[in-house]
Amino acid sequence: PSGMDHAMSSRWNDTDAPRGAEYDARFAVLAAAGEDVHGEATFVAGFQPRSVLDAGCGTGRVAIELRRRGIETVGVDADSGMLTAALEGDPDGEWHLGDVSTMSFDDGFGALRRFDVVVAAGNVMIFLAPGTEAATVANLAAHLTPGGALICGFQLKPDRYSLNRFEADCEAAGLEPVERWSTWDRQSFDPGGDYVVAVHRQPR
Repeated sequence: PSGMDHAMSSRWNDTDAPRGAEYDARFAVLAAAGEDVHGEATFVAGFQPRSVLDAGCGTGRVAIELRRRGIETVGVDADSGMLTAALEGDPDGEWHLGDVSTMSFDDGFGALRRFDVVVAAGNVMIFLAPGTEAATVANLAAHLTPGGALICGFQLKPDRYSLNRFEADCEAAGLEPVERWSTWDRQSFDPGGDYVVAVHRQPR
């Protein structure tokens, strides 16, 4: 992993959630039981992107599967332990240590590198450092190509980032709402439910 190597403050750092190989182990169990553990990658691939930025990529589960499907994918995460697992899972992948609210990718020509899809799965949006949510949405939007899609999936909890705030931050970032689902396999959105997969687009 390259990029910043300082510790970054976030709600994720305050959790005792499993990290690295331990995090991946639960998905291995589900896969062995015949469960589809690549719902996020399938959802993203449905947009037929040539390039994807996996923001908050963790151990690279989604990014690695997208790369396996032939899609250029870059992963960034603030947890070096998770990125170590991603690097072990795909040594040829492009992995960066960084804060999704401030990260910046250069295209090699002095301009911001842009992607057809920026995806934030795995509850990234509710693990952000409190107060950085709007900056994160704006930064993710800035890395989209014209017409590119921001895809975010996260739990809806009363004490966390609300859907209304998220939608307002997307609008402030210049994004247009496209669709909203309750699951990665496109079950109809339930306003009373506890999960959302929301898609917004950068205008062309």
